[in-house]
Amino acid sequence: MLNMTKLSWRVAAVSDRGLKRRDNQDNYFISPDSKLFVVADGMGGAEKGEVASRLAVEAFENNWHQLDAVEPQRTREWLQSTVSDANLTIYSVSGDVENVRRMGTTIVAAAQCENGTVEIAHVGDSRAYLIRDKKIQRLTTDHSIVMEMVVQKRLTEEQGFNSIYRNLLTRCLGHTEEIEADAFSIEPRPGDWIILCSDGLNSVLRDHEILKIVNKCRTPEEACKNLVDKTYSREAPDNITIVAIQYE
Repeated sequence: MLNMTKLSWRVAAVSDRGLKRRDNQDNYFISPDSKLFVVADGMGGAEKGEVASRLAVEAFENNWHQLDAVEPQRTREWLQSTVSDANLTIYSVSGDVENVRRMGTTIVAAAQCENGTVEIAHVGDSRAYLIRDKKIQRLTTDHSIVMEMVVQKRLTEEQGFNSIYRNLLTRCLGHTEEIEADAFSIEPRPGDWIILCSDGLNSVLRDHEILKIVNKCRTPEEACKNLVDKTYSREAPDNITIVAIQYE
């Protein structure tokens, strides 16, 4: 447990292959000081999505010690810069190796600042949720064709959840030479949870189901386990990765 500006938190993570996938193409990272949290969901199947997600996570893992968490704006800029560096690395590798030409990955990263705020950056459809006062808020907006249609009210949330096209992304790491991550900040309070996850969780469980499970959990470890167990009860068709942060 860490303390910062009267705020303390615990964190746990899990990454699971699921029941239908041959490999786990997800990766995650928690920095040794528990101030940086990253989830990446690789895409490409035989074209090495797991390589893309690993390269993305390694960009954060190799440089986390450069993170200056004192100033929120500098933290946000560091997150966006690291996402850009990861994207360029993946894009370069994709161009050099024939059988990984179409590999890519999503990314969602959160960094705890000294003033108590959390800076979040994301690309793709890996998500960040805030659970507060027994309510859930989706902090990120998926970079996908279906989510664009939901935002434009051309589809309902329910139609978007059930669409066979929901995995068609409009933005990811590795497919273009330059990428821009959406970034924002939140101010967690005691009792809050932040959940980072790959879409192997939220493509199976609706937001209110995630909320119901987490509200009954006492620890991040319990939240990770129970969320994965519930996904398994729905046949877990995709890889599942979760980072759960509990504030006290």
